[in-house]
Order: sequence, then C-alpha cells, then structure tokens
Amino acid sequence: MHPFVFWSSLVIIATLLAFSLIATETADGFFSALQGQIAGAFGGFYILSMSALLLFALFLLCTPFGSIRLGADDTQPEFSLLTWFAMLFSAGMGIGLLFYSVAEPIMHFSSPPSGEGGSAEAARFAMGLTFFHWGLHPWAVYAIVGLCIAYFSFRQGLPLSIRSAFFPLLGERIHGRIGDAIDTLAVVSTLFGVATSLGLGAMQINAGFNHVFGLQQSTTIQVIIIALITLAATASVVSGLDAGVRRLSELNMGLATALLCFVVVLGPTTYLLTSFFDNLGAYLEYLPQGSFALPSFVSPEQQQWLGSWTIFYWAWWIAWAPFVGIFIARVSKGRTIREFLAGVLLAPTLAGFVWLTIFGNTALHQELYGTAGISEAVSESVPTAIFMLLERYPFASLSGLICTLCIVLFFVTSSDSASLVIDTIASGGKENPPVAQRVFWAVLEGLVAGILLLAGGLSALQTAAITTALPFCLILLAMCLALYLALRHEKQR
Repeated sequence: MHPFVFWSSLVIIATLLAFSLIATETADGFFSALQGQIAGAFGGFYILSMSALLLFALFLLCTPFGSIRLGADDTQPEFSLLTWFAMLFSAGMGIGLLFYSVAEPIMHFSSPPSGEGGSAEAARFAMGLTFFHWGLHPWAVYAIVGLCIAYFSFRQGLPLSIRSAFFPLLGERIHGRIGDAIDTLAVVSTLFGVATSLGLGAMQINAGFNHVFGLQQSTTIQVIIIALITLAATASVVSGLDAGVRRLSELNMGLATALLCFVVVLGPTTYLLTSFFDNLGAYLEYLPQGSFALPSFVSPEQQQWLGSWTIFYWAWWIAWAPFVGIFIARVSKGRTIREFLAGVLLAPTLAGFVWLTIFGNTALHQELYGTAGISEAVSESVPTAIFMLLERYPFASLSGLICTLCIVLFFVTSSDSASLVIDTIASGGKENPPVAQRVFWAVLEGLVAGILLLAGGLSALQTAAITTALPFCLILLAMCLALYLALRHEKQR
C-alpha cells in the first residue's frame, strides 16, 4: 500500500460523502447546480479534449509507432482475442449500454436537441446521436490511458500506475509528491466514475425485479441491491483476475449475445439489418459536427441539452478512464500498439453499435409502426425502458430475468475490476496487490454508490462523474504528450 495515496484518497472521498449524508437536501440542490455550472464553464473543454484524444489515437494507429510491442519484443499476449475483448467490453460499458440502449434513442426521438420529434427523420438522428455518445470517442479515451500505462509499465519497466505515464515529463519526480497527487486524482476519479455506473445498475436491477417479480422500486431497495452485489463482487475479487473477472466476463458476453439474438429473431429482423448501416451513416454525418459542438456557439436550449447528454457522457468516460485504462493495460501485455488500438477502438465500438441498433431501433420501430407507449414509459422511469421493450415479446418474464442477470453480472464485473485497479494504483503499481485491500475498495465502491443514491439519485451520480473528471482531463492531455515523446525517443534510438 502507498500510504499517501491511500489516505489522501480516503480523506477526499470521506469529505464528499459526509457532506452528502449530513446535508442530504442541500446536497441534492448543490449537485444539480454544480453540474450546470461545470457544464457551462468547462463543457467546451471536455468536448475539444475528447476530440483531441480520438485524433491522437488514430494518429498512433496509422504511424510506424504501431509496430512497437507492449512488453519485450518476444512477449506474447496472456489472453486470447475473444477473452480479451470480453473482458475489456464488460469492464468498459456493460451496465451503461443496458441502461441507455432503449432509453437514449427514445428520448432523442421524442425530444431532439433541434427540430421536431416523433418522425422517421428524428428516429435516424436519434440513433446517430446515440452512436456518437457510445462510439469512437469513449473508447479513444480508454485506449490512450491503457496504452500509456501498458507501454511505460511493460515496455519501460515502471509501476502499473497513472504516474508512470509522466516519466518523460517529470523523470524521477513521479516517485514523489507530484506522482502521489496524480495517483490520488486517479483513485478518486475512478471511484466516483464507477459509483455512477453502479448506481445506474442498481436502479435498473430494481426495475428488472419489479418487472419479473413485482418488487417495488425505491431508493432503499436499490441500496440493498448495491450491498448484495458488492458482496458478490467481493467474492469475485478474492478469486482473482483469471478465475473471477475472466469467467464472469465470458458469462456476461454469452448471456448478452443470447438476449441480442432473442430480440433479433422475434423483432423486425429485416428492418434491424438495414438500420445498422443507416445508423452508421447518421453517425458519420454527425461525427464532425458533434466533435466540435461548443456550448458557446449554440442556443441556451442546446447548451442545456449538451450539458445533460454529451458533456455528461464525456465526463463520465473520462472519470472511468483510469479504471478501464489500467484494467485494459493489465490484460493487454504482449500486444503491439497497432493491435491494441485497433482492438480497443474498433471491436468494442462495432459491438456497441450492433447492441444499440438491435435494442434502440426495435424500440423506435414500435413507436413509429407498432404499438406506441415506450416513450411514455421512458419519461416516467428510464431504468424500465429495456423491460418495457421485452414485454412486447413472448417469454417476457424469461427475457426480463436474463436481462436482469446480465445487469447483475456486468455490475459485479465492473465492481471487482475497479477494485483491482484502484488497489493497484493505491499500492504504487503492484500488479497483484493483497486480497484484503481489494476487498476494502470493493466495499467502499458500493458504499459510495449507495450514499450518492440516497443523497440525490441520478443527479448526484452524474455530478460526481462530471466533477471528478475535470482535473483528470488535464492529466489525460499531458499523458498524450508524454507518450508521444517516449515513442519518438524509442524510434530514434
């Protein structure tokens, strides 16, 4: 354990949680106001930073730097391609995709940022927007962090920690207080980013149990769910990376694929097949505009929309970046930079697009050509959206149960992966930190998610992600410069 990083992280986390518990009503209003202020003052910074990270990742993919191996030249990958993909996808987006795959397209369809909603054109635009939020930009952030950590750790022999990426800029000072501060920010950002997803997951698990078993939906039930899932995640943490995370990730992907095939076969199959390419076209059309849609150049209504959607998403991905990046680095030893970037950028993006098309376009098809009602259900309760969709098909109870199980497993995978990563950072970059410390972080993640739900629900969760992402965004941009300098130096030798 690294004492300074551990205790400074705990002090920051405890201070925020104490405020949320002691002044719950004040905290709720504070979270909402803070979210709006950060989105207004730094929204453009988030948007430009995310686009810069994507451009940098594409640059590395297409240059001779891509031939450099993450490890010694003769190092071979530890995991197969399929297992590797399952692990990074489960850790990166599992809960979020299940939460938003139906709700987000429907919300954009009903209330687009501009123009009239409810039309076929609005449906196409809604899918383009959804693809934009779940496409190349978030995976570029994960890829850059993961690549930096993997390169400096496995190629240069430095600790598996965020501070190691700054060696070209700081030298041996990464082992001092500056490095400690960087790792502390990474721990806090990761904890609150993961807590956001765990909170969303608890809300949707509650909705699933309500749909299948009639269990009431309430914050109390959601906190109990977080406690139970945290126990399961703790058991997985004790099992370790190979036995716990890997097997859960593979089971996740199997159940998710079964659910996907169920909707494809019983849904509007031909419509879904053609919609994928139409969605891809809408995404590519919106990509240049969305990548540089600065809040200062749009109307107040669109500014509010950007704050609630794009800026929240960008901050959420940045807050998740230390966790997912270090986890991806941990399982990517032996791959070349080009293989790493192609795998992390393209494969999960395309898989996410398929998922969003199947569930999002099925919901939109029902709104446009079938029995309406999903829009009203989403406006009442976002977590129930996917269950309302499944209710329109045979075996609704079974499919709802499978969907809930997927959410539970994604929940567990995210929690135990994050515990491993946070403990790795707090331990000074050790690849296999003590089990007791991993258990501590797993329990703390559940505690943070539960308190944030009690303090202000979705608003508190979103604000936690946006706030903690702000300082780490600066760190990300500095990491790009450090990585470029190191790669150029290696090629010149």
